[in-house]
Amino acid sequence: MTLPRHDGRSEGELRPITIEPNWLRAALGSALITVGDTRVLCAVTLEDRVPPHLKDSGEGWVTGEYAMLPASGNVRTPRESVKGRPSGRTMEIQRLIGRCLRSVVDRVALGPRTLWVDCDVLQADGGTRTASITGAYVALALAVAKLRDKRSIASPVLTAQLAAVSVGMVEGRAVVDLDYIEDSAAEVDMNVVRTGDGRYVELQGTAETTPFRKDRLDALLALADDAIDRLLVVQRDVLGEALDKAVQKRS
Repeated sequence: MTLPRHDGRSEGELRPITIEPNWLRAALGSALITVGDTRVLCAVTLEDRVPPHLKDSGEGWVTGEYAMLPASGNVRTPRESVKGRPSGRTMEIQRLIGRCLRSVVDRVALGPRTLWVDCDVLQADGGTRTASITGAYVALALAVAKLRDKRSIASPVLTAQLAAVSVGMVEGRAVVDLDYIEDSAAEVDMNVVRTGDGRYVELQGTAETTPFRKDRLDALLALADDAIDRLLVVQRDVLGEALDKAVQKRS
């Protein structure tokens, strides 16, 4: 008999997840995502200009920023603005968020404007970067739908749905959606970002202790695929008609 995980979940069971849309009044699109005890506020704002490398190209840009509130974890996280520069971890995560979101954005359809996607961790218990991507997609889709309602853009900008989840090897078995206790003890830690039509955007996998074989990788990807399918359903339920306004129809 397989014993449950420390919090009672089975290997393939996600923590309870909720996504609350339109959480911020002033943002073009926003969502508060809660995954177990991890909570991330995602917000999209619009800037009517693009980075210098896109000047006169007619293309738009999407970029991500990520931060943890000082009291988001058990130990206070100093504000990086006080330190004068973001940490290496912060830079890595916000580049990941921007890279993943841009993978499902038609930048020509977006036009010469920038969508800033801010992900602020209110409470951290593992999986903040994957929760950020899943929640940020909802905020981005809401923002695009609002731009279409305002007739600021003529056609859908998003090319696919997008969600992310963590998987790993903990005590010799493959599990999905690691919380902090599991993440800190994992033999293998992996983040999977995938589109709704089954294409992988990012695979970040590391053997924290012992190198792993392909059969382990296959087991982790199978768990991630099943979990992402469930996350996509949550996103669709939250977005409703906004998803049809934001995402291009595939022929």
